[in-house]
Amino acid sequence: MSDLEDAQAIEKEDPGAIAEAGMLGRWIDRGGIVFAIGIVLSMVILINEVLLRYLFNAPTIWAHETTIFLCGTAFIYGGLYCTARDKHIRVVLIYDVLPARLRRLLDIVISLVCAGASAIFSWAAWTMVLRAAFRPDGSFRLERSGSAWDPVYPGAIKIFLLAVLAVMAVQFLLLAFNYARGRR
Repeated sequence: MSDLEDAQAIEKEDPGAIAEAGMLGRWIDRGGIVFAIGIVLSMVILINEVLLRYLFNAPTIWAHETTIFLCGTAFIYGGLYCTARDKHIRVVLIYDVLPARLRRLLDIVISLVCAGASAIFSWAAWTMVLRAAFRPDGSFRLERSGSAWDPVYPGAIKIFLLAVLAVMAVQFLLLAFNYARGRR
């Protein structure tokens, strides 16, 4: 098989976001490449750090925190990405043997429960953001790591988590609506 045929076979195997996810799901699916690049970038940063540290005895102060931030954002986005692609964890032992109507009803209920959970987690993330992004006087200042480099990654990751959880709640509501309409 040629490289072109391999690429076409992979493309056929990867349909992207499910139809029930709508336009939001398609945007989320396309955004996944940004976070995949972040994982590759973190690998390059770590290789650079190892070379600088062990070959030149010149370690950096930023590599460790940056790779944690990049990987953390990718993992957080992964939940949203899996939701849009319907690749989240599901116990299929019972689900797969049920008739289509009952599976659709379960899809609706599961999506509504997950939307509620995502909304509650969003609220919890909002309380974290209040402490991580705002001073007691209300002025904006992101929480910093406290290391020698002292980046704003802790505050930024909490804001990102809030955004992802809020979008995830909306995505689950959209899925429940589309399942109820019978699109699956």
